[in-house]
Amino acid sequence: MKTTAVSSAAISNAMRYSQSRMQVDLVKAQKEMDTGRVADVGLALGSRTTQSITFARDLDRLNGIVDSNALVTSRLSSTQDALGQLTDAAQALLGAMATASSGDMTDAVARDSGKAALQSLTAILNTSVNGEYLFAGTNTDVKPINDFTAAGSPAKAALDAAFLARFGFTQTDPAAANVTAADMDNFITNDVMPQFFGSGWQANWSNATGQQIVSRIALNETTETSITANNDGVKKLAMAAAMVNDFFSSSTLSSEAKRTAASRALSLAGEAVSDLGQTQSQAGLIQKRVSDATDRMNTQVDLFKKHILDIEGVDPYEAANRVNDLMSHIQTSFALTARIQQLSLLNFLT
Repeated sequence: MKTTAVSSAAISNAMRYSQSRMQVDLVKAQKEMDTGRVADVGLALGSRTTQSITFARDLDRLNGIVDSNALVTSRLSSTQDALGQLTDAAQALLGAMATASSGDMTDAVARDSGKAALQSLTAILNTSVNGEYLFAGTNTDVKPINDFTAAGSPAKAALDAAFLARFGFTQTDPAAANVTAADMDNFITNDVMPQFFGSGWQANWSNATGQQIVSRIALNETTETSITANNDGVKKLAMAAAMVNDFFSSSTLSSEAKRTAASRALSLAGEAVSDLGQTQSQAGLIQKRVSDATDRMNTQVDLFKKHILDIEGVDPYEAANRVNDLMSHIQTSFALTARIQQLSLLNFLT
C-alpha cells in the first residue's frame, strides 16, 4: 500500500482557495439580493441575453424621451405664463387707447401707456429658461427682441426715418401740426405696417427665427414645442405700442393725427389680444399632446421593466438564503484555517 503525505500547509492553501471562491460568490449573491436580478446576465441567461439587452435598450430610449418631455413641459409652462403676461399688457394698452382715441387722455399718459407696453413686451419676450430664450425659435442663445426704447434703437430710427421720408419733417417739427387724420392713416398703412409685417421686422426688431423647435415626444411622434417672437399677435402689440410711444411724445403733432394713431393702436391691441389668446390655446394643445405621450410611455416603461424582471429576476428569499449560507461557510473556513495554522510538530512532541 502506498501512502501520500498531507502537510498542514497544503491543507491551509486549499482552505484559502476555497475562501477566495466563496468570497467571489458572496459578492455576486449580495448583488442579486440587493438588486433582485442576476449578477451576471450573460452567464445566467445564455442565448436569452439578446432579448434582455433589447428590452434594456428600448427602456433607456423611453426613459430618455420621458426626461426630455419633462423639459419640454417646463418650457411650455413658462411660455404659457409669458403669453398670459403679454395678453395682460395688450389689454392694458387696449383700455388706455379706448380713452385716448376719444381725446379724453393727456399725451403724457398715453405715451407712458405705450412705453409701458413696449417695456413689458421686451422683458417678456426675452425671458429665458435653463439658459434658452423661450421666444427665439431655434436661435435659442440670442435675445429674440430688440428694445425699442433703448438708445440707438434701430426700430425707432427706422420709424422716425419713415416719418421724415413721408412728410419731409420730423414729429417734433412745428410743421407736424398740419398732419391730418387722413395723412396719418395713410402713413400708418403704407409706411409703418411694412416695418412690422414686412422685412423691417427681422431687420430692426426680431432676432428670432421663424422656425420653431421640434421635439420628439414619443418614439414615433414629434411636434413643435415653442412659440417665436415672430408671432402676429406680438407684431401687432409691438406696432400699437411703438406708435403710441413715438407719436404721443411729440408736442407739435396735430391732435387729429394723434387720435388717428390711437384709434389704429386700439384696433391693433384688440387683434393682439385675440391672436395671443389663440396662441395660448395652441400651446395648451401641445402641452396636452406631450402629457398624453408621456403617460403612454410611462405605461410602456412599466411593461418593459416587468419583462426585464421576468427574465433577469431572482427569488429574493433564495438569494438571501444563499448569502447567509456563504457567510456561514466562510466563517467556518476562517475558523478551520486558524486552527490548522496552529498545528506544529513541536507542539505535538511537547
